[in-house]
Amino acid sequence: MLQNFIFNYIDCPGIQSKNAGKVSTCAGCPNQSVCSLSSTKLANPEIVLVHKRLSLVKYKIIILSGKGGVGKSTITSLISRTIASENENKNVAILDIDICGPSQPRVLGALGEQVHQSASGWSPVYIEDNLSLMSIGFLLNNSSDAIIWRGPKKNGIIKQFLSEVDWGSLDYLILDTPPGTSDEHMSAATYLKEADITGAIIVTTPQEVALIDVRKEIDFCKKVNIPILGLIENMNIFICPKCKNSAEIFPALTGGAKQMSEDLNVELLGCLPLDPLLARCCDEGKNALIEIPNSPAILILKTIVQSNNFQLYIFLFSVSSLYKFNNINYLKLYQEYF
Repeated sequence: MLQNFIFNYIDCPGIQSKNAGKVSTCAGCPNQSVCSLSSTKLANPEIVLVHKRLSLVKYKIIILSGKGGVGKSTITSLISRTIASENENKNVAILDIDICGPSQPRVLGALGEQVHQSASGWSPVYIEDNLSLMSIGFLLNNSSDAIIWRGPKKNGIIKQFLSEVDWGSLDYLILDTPPGTSDEHMSAATYLKEADITGAIIVTTPQEVALIDVRKEIDFCKKVNIPILGLIENMNIFICPKCKNSAEIFPALTGGAKQMSEDLNVELLGCLPLDPLLARCCDEGKNALIEIPNSPAILILKTIVQSNNFQLYIFLFSVSSLYKFNNINYLKLYQEYF
């Protein structure tokens, strides 16, 4: 039975195929019902609701990694805080769809906050005047409560977050995800693809045990037709906050993210060092941009977000999703025409 499941997974037609959820290889797959939604396009009323709600969101970016513990939540919060702090006129929101392990309320210092419901939908929690957050963590009686849900219920809450939260007019909606390529990812891909998702930023660490799973995430993006904005390697070296000496905690024995980006033709946006002071800020819910502005990790992350290539990539991928351009080498386009 396991062998049949593996063969079926390899022969998966992909969520964007007209046969998604309908062919014989889909039989027995727990995501069959979710996949079949994609073939109905906007005729599905749930997708119509999401499309309508997110029509005022300019850029929709999903943070992914096949591996847990690589720092997706940290990087999600840092990218969001950096964009929001650099331009007070830009409105940024984070949607935490890690249903079983929501981290953003703690990372952003919003533990204990509550969401409120009105005629226009759920109101997100505001971290700053132009930075808001929605997470299932706000709906729990206790932050230690376990969420024991099967796929359909996870799909339902993600659909509610995307269609019933009153985000208002946003420049950026950034989604923090759990590791893997399972229920939450399938749901997000189904709904966001028809809402013109801008693309994905994929996070990894240098060691092969992480790269193996990140390659699967890249393959997932290609199968469901989510554009990949680029790859960020986290914790590539350790820099001591006191003596400033560096060491490789996770040696890149197979070449790390640099080699993988070359092998898979994915842009490497940058590499962040491991900083224990940054980890402390996340645990305490403090704004690392203010607390440790000279941290090497913060300075490199700011350089990535502020770079012309990064901004151009987001713009071009957004245009690509609107006009259905595929297989474009965006860096080459930039070099040739700008």
